Amino acid sequence: MATIMANGLNIAYESDGKPDDPCVLLVMGMGLQLISWPEHFVEGLVEQGYRVVRFDNRDSGLSSKMAQAGKPYLPLAYVKSLLGWPLKTSYTLDDMADDALGLLAALSVDQAHVIGVSMGGMIAQVMAARAPQQVLSLTSIMSSSGRRGLPGPTRAARNAILQRPKRNASGVELLAHMAATMRAIGSPAYPVAEKLLNQRIEAALQRSSCPEGEARQMLAIAASGERTGLLASIRCPALVIHGAHDPLIPLACGIDTAALIPGAQLEVIEGMGHDMPPQLIERLLALIDVHLQGKMAPQIRFQRSQVTRKKLV
Repeated sequence: MATIMANGLNIAYESDGKPDDPCVLLVMGMGLQLISWPEHFVEGLVEQGYRVVRFDNRDSGLSSKMAQAGKPYLPLAYVKSLLGWPLKTSYTLDDMADDALGLLAALSVDQAHVIGVSMGGMIAQVMAARAPQQVLSLTSIMSSSGRRGLPGPTRAARNAILQRPKRNASGVELLAHMAATMRAIGSPAYPVAEKLLNQRIEAALQRSSCPEGEARQMLAIAASGERTGLLASIRCPALVIHGAHDPLIPLACGIDTAALIPGAQLEVIEGMGHDMPPQLIERLLALIDVHLQGKMAPQIRFQRSQVTRKKLV
């Protein structure tokens, strides 16, 4: 594991594949770490001929923590965001996009394909809009435009995300809490085996645990507002992938994202929730490979109120 200074922070990262191959930057979601990317997904991209760079966002994993900002009170922040009131935050998604762009610059990577999931998809959207010369293509997975009026999480998913483990929770209690959270937002048609899920959570807990950092990331999302104008300015090839049964960021959010980005392709996966289960990795890799090579067939434009679902095969 390596660290490098980028945007004034220590950013932990890992690079796989040949240094001279086209670069793919993976941007992970809220509270998760670079090890949260499925190994089979990373290995598949390398086999397709890409250099894969993944990293810990600020306030996650082994990257710099913004402890000086303290711990936000999320219930109040959630109410304020619903009412459209301004939120005070130590950083926004724009700052996190600067971290990612700074990492590429520090690694002397001039251009990269950017793939982001959930919050990482939001960061990737900002990167594509603000740094068109650096971003070759955008893949936004299970993410959103942040537009006001879009549906929010189901009650079960919202409660799972907002509920915090008790302050002195044991390792066993933390594991059980995180497993319950992942199952609440996971893919109903593609459940992850309990043993594998527990192994992933244990590895994450042993590497790093920063609940306050996750709360600050959540606040950064809420404080950043919508990206409707930003998405309309994106000119690189864009692919939006969304699960038809995502309980955390509903399908309407993916439809809206694709509708706002000029020429974007939308792929809806039946049975997929808010995760990347092992059963779907090959399908995701096949789709992304076609996208990165610029070989996706043109898709009829659609309105936010309607979409033609094209299932992956």
